[in-house]
This record gives sequence, C-alpha cells and structure tokens, in this order.
Amino acid sequence: MARTLLLTGGSGMVGRNIQDHPMAAGWRIVAPGRTELDLFDRRAVADFIARQGADVVVHAAGEVGGIRANMAAPVEFLDHNITLGQNVIMGARAAGVRHLLNLGSTCMYPRAAPNPLTEDMILTGALEPTNEGYAIAKIFALRLCEYIRREDPSFHYKTLIPCNLYGPYDKFDLHAAHLVPAIIHKVHEARQSGAPTVEIWGDGTARREFLYAADLAEAVLRAADGVESLPDLMNIGIGTDHSINDYYHAVARVIGWQGSFTHDLTKPVGMARKLSDTTRQTAWGWAPTTTLETGIAATYRFFQETLQP
Repeated sequence: MARTLLLTGGSGMVGRNIQDHPMAAGWRIVAPGRTELDLFDRRAVADFIARQGADVVVHAAGEVGGIRANMAAPVEFLDHNITLGQNVIMGARAAGVRHLLNLGSTCMYPRAAPNPLTEDMILTGALEPTNEGYAIAKIFALRLCEYIRREDPSFHYKTLIPCNLYGPYDKFDLHAAHLVPAIIHKVHEARQSGAPTVEIWGDGTARREFLYAADLAEAVLRAADGVESLPDLMNIGIGTDHSINDYYHAVARVIGWQGSFTHDLTKPVGMARKLSDTTRQTAWGWAPTTTLETGIAATYRFFQETLQP
C-alpha cells in the first residue's frame, strides 16, 4: 500500500506541480481544498491529519505575492502565514506524524547578507522591509520545526528553502504576481497591443535566482521519501542568478516581442541580490534540470491556454 503524503496548499503553484509530477504516483496524496479543511482552524487541522494517518506532511500553503502585494498588506502576510504554519506544524505534532517538510523562502535571509546565502545566515541581520511580514512568518515556522525536533529528535521536521519560483499554476495578476509571471503578462500584453516599450521597476540590475516549479516538486518528493536523511535546513535552488533585465529579455525572446524597455527609478526593487548556496543540496545529490528559456516557454504556454479569454 502506498504511503500517505498530506499536502497543504494543494491548489497553489507548488502544490499543483507536486501533484502533477510523475513521482507523485508513488504516494497516496491527500491535498484538501479550502472547502474540505479550513487551515485557520487549529483543531480541525489536527483532527484531519490524525484521521488521514499521514506518513509525511508537506506544508506548502501560504499567502504569497510580489513586492507590490507584500507592501500593500503586511498585516495579512504576517498574520495569515504565522497562523497557517502554526496550525499545520502543531497539528502534525499532535497527530503523532514523525515526518514533516516545511517550505520556507529565501526572503528569510537578512537583507545585507553576503551572497551566496548559506543556511546558517538566517536570523543574523535585519530583513528586507518590502516583504518583512512574510519573512517573519516563515522564520517562525522554521524555528517551530527546529524546536519540536530539539525537544524530541524522533520528530523529523525539516525545512526546505526554495529560491524564487515560477511555472505553471503561478499567479499572473499584476497586483499579486512574482517577477517572472508579471514579466510574462506585461510582455504578452505589449506584443498583443503592439506597444513599443515595457516598463521595468528600478534600473533592472538587481539579481534573482529562479527555479522552475516542477523541479522543486521533484526535490520535495525526493525529500519526502527520505526525510530523516535531510539536514534541518536546506536551500533548494540552481546556484546561479540573472539580472532583472536579463529576465525581461529572456521573456521577450520566448514570446517574440521586439520592443524596448524603459526603467522607472522611483519604484522599489527589494534586495539587490538573493543567490542560494547549494552546497547542502549538492551533497544531498540533487540538482534541477530545466533551463530558464525552457521553463519560461512552458509557463507562457500555461498562461495562454489557461488564463486568457
């Protein structure tokens, strides 16, 4: 009989990619929707996990968004994500689940941390103000997992720290989207309307590392198959980065738009650089395989087929 993997956030980008991955066939995946389970109800979460007899819990649920969304609603990003993390992690503990994977974020790293970012840098400096609420909530969940394991080492509650993500099932709404889906939406609209220019926030020199969501799904499912062998914290990334300008040009090449870019230097750009150190990931024996333009092309196809009238 297949083991049971209880997945929160099953309708989000990460959750959908996990369920779509070929390795998911080796599991009985339970991914309750909001109508089936209210993750803000702590007792209901604990009871649901206990009833399912989960072998592993993967906590991928969260309130997520780009710079604009985080700046507009910091209370929501802090409160909702702390509540979700607490309810799922403590619910799994109450149900006696010994294996849990908590998905963190590279925004947990200090704003001024030197790159590449190593896992021991967390909580060594001030956070990036534009997404501080979300980052604090993610650090809370990370620490809760560490404390549970410290009190009882038989609870293998580990945190994976993905770099920035993109891919099918992403959010393309310009008010909530992360960088790559926002660029896809903007450049697509420019191509459709014949617009000669597309605006970039800032000077475009800030650097970011983006991982294709299906690659993260592979890493998560591989980790779920051997949680005990994981370090308590581990970055999941590609180990290289590109400038914001590079991402705009890559999307333009994939979509076939031949206009030019302008820069609004009054807009916020977040951290100057966020590049993951992948030493632990390499020692674990895994690396992503999807190239940037292959991933952008697949994401653009999803955008066209699913989100356009």
